[in-house]
Amino acid sequence: MKSTSTAATAAPKNNRGVGTDLAPEAVSEICESLRALLADAFTLHLKTKNFHWHMTGRHFRDYHLLLDEQADQIFAMTDDVAERARKIGGTTLRSVGDIVRHQRLRDNDEEHVTPNGMLMELRQDNVQLSRFLRATHAVCDKHRDVASASLIENWIDQTERRTWFLAEIVEES
Repeated sequence: MKSTSTAATAAPKNNRGVGTDLAPEAVSEICESLRALLADAFTLHLKTKNFHWHMTGRHFRDYHLLLDEQADQIFAMTDDVAERARKIGGTTLRSVGDIVRHQRLRDNDEEHVTPNGMLMELRQDNVQLSRFLRATHAVCDKHRDVASASLIENWIDQTERRTWFLAEIVEES
């Protein structure tokens, strides 16, 4: 298990007053994984909104609406990820700087990205998010955290659907 460097990320020494029977070590490892997942969700949400705002071309309306829908779906999972960590007695992200320290997906600050380039990049990021979700699911399974694993299964399905839509569009281009 990877050790954490700040007291803010440590699990409580006991679980009094917390709605879980998970061991403190389990809470720490699960929350560490959820924290990175949350940072990636915020990163992908903002990138999707960025591309939504900067979309151009003959398919503007369709892509603009698709990316807005996908961004909303990604943002919807953020509260559940953070609250899951809190429910089991852990902590979650506290700032934009915290997101930056934990994100694994890359930002895109380019001045101009082609519509096809945007869709290809979002498709790849969603594929990567699926991998991160599965890795977090494995951590939850290891500690028998079925509630977190159940939520993650739904997010995997949503992420795979977004990936499918983007892949179909990119293949057609």
